[in-house]
Amino acid sequence: QVQLVESGGGLVQAGGSLRLSCAASGRTFSSLAMGWFRQAPGKGRDFVAVISGNGEIAWSAASVKGRFTISRDNAKNTVYLQMNSLKPEATAIYSCAAHPASVQLQRGQDNYWGQGTQVTVSS
Repeated sequence: QVQLVESGGGLVQAGGSLRLSCAASGRTFSSLAMGWFRQAPGKGRDFVAVISGNGEIAWSAASVKGRFTISRDNAKNTVYLQMNSLKPEATAIYSCAAHPASVQLQRGQDNYWGQGTQVTVSS
């Protein structure tokens, strides 16, 4: 079992920045790919970004590329999502995910999930 706890959400004005954190426990952190998904009100859950266990490979959705950056600190068992130049359409619940394989994590199936953290971007 893997436990994931997100933090760092909140209310921010358009154009602002937030950094989300997700602390993991229960399994060797470096053996897990980590990622972020988001779910806007009334919509399905969308992939945001993923990073490999050793942190060497990462990619993100086209909608956030150049503005959001995923990173991890394996010494702290924590993954981050730095979000810059936020837009109102980024308002969503952001959930942390873990899976042994990055590609499978992106598919959104069989992931370990955190409880989510609310991000609200005002215009």
